[in-house]
Amino acid sequence: MINFWKYQGAGNDFIMIDDRENTFDITDHEKVAFLCHRRFGVGGDGLILIRLKEGYDFEMVYFNADGHLGSMCGNGGRCAVRFAHTLGLFDTDTSFWAADGAHEATLDDQKTVHLKMNPPGEIENNSDHYFMDTGSPHYVRFEKDITNFDAVAEGKDVRYNDRFAKEGTNVNFAEVTGEQALSVRTYERGVEDETYACGTGVTACAIAANIELGMQSPIEIKVLGGILGVGFQKVSEGNYTDIILSGPATPVFKAEIDA
Repeated sequence: MINFWKYQGAGNDFIMIDDRENTFDITDHEKVAFLCHRRFGVGGDGLILIRLKEGYDFEMVYFNADGHLGSMCGNGGRCAVRFAHTLGLFDTDTSFWAADGAHEATLDDQKTVHLKMNPPGEIENNSDHYFMDTGSPHYVRFEKDITNFDAVAEGKDVRYNDRFAKEGTNVNFAEVTGEQALSVRTYERGVEDETYACGTGVTACAIAANIELGMQSPIEIKVLGGILGVGFQKVSEGNYTDIILSGPATPVFKAEIDA
C-alpha cells in the first residue's frame, strides 16, 4: 500500500509521497503513470517524492504525469515545501534540492509559499516568441486574446515542431491585462495537455514581459487555477536574480492506494 497526499497549487495538482526511507522505485515509470492517471489512478499533473539529502532540509524528486523523471516544477516545488512543512522538516524558511539544483523558500502566516527560482540561462528573443530555461524549457508568445484561444492545439503545434519534437518544451501564451499584470495559459510537456497553472512557465512569462514591455516587478499573473506572483531583480540586459514565485499550496486529501 502506498500512503500519499494530494496537493494543488493554483490548480496544478500533485501526488505527494513521504519517501524519506527511499522505498519508492524511481525506475518504475508505469507505476507513476498509473498513479497520475485521472481515470484509473489517483490523478495528477505529476508525482513528487520527499527524500532526505545531506546539507538540505529535503530533496524533491519530481515525475511528469507520463511516469518519467521531470525537470524543475515551480508549483510542484511550492507544494513540496508545504508538504515538507507538514512533515515537520522545517519551520518557516527552508532550503531543498531539486532537479535544477538548490532552492530556498519561505512559508508565511497565510500559508503562501514564496519560492526562489534559479535564474534562466541564455534568453532567446526571436521574432514572435521567447525561449528560456527557468528550471524547465519554456516557449513564450504574447497574444491579444487568450480567453478565446485554442491553447492545446497551438501548444501542441509548437511542442511537436521540428525543433522541439525530440526533447519537448512547455508552451506559454501570455496576454497583457494591466500595467503589472498578465494572463497566461500553458501547454505542458509530459502532461501533453493544458494545465491549470505552471510555475516555471509564469516565471518565464514575467521575464519575457520585462524584456518585451518593460513590465516591472512584481507581476501578478492570472492562470486558469488562480493567481500567482513573480518578483525579480534585473541586474543587466538578460540577467535576472532574486526571482521569487509566490502563490498558494493547498493540501486536498490524504489516502492510500494499492499499486
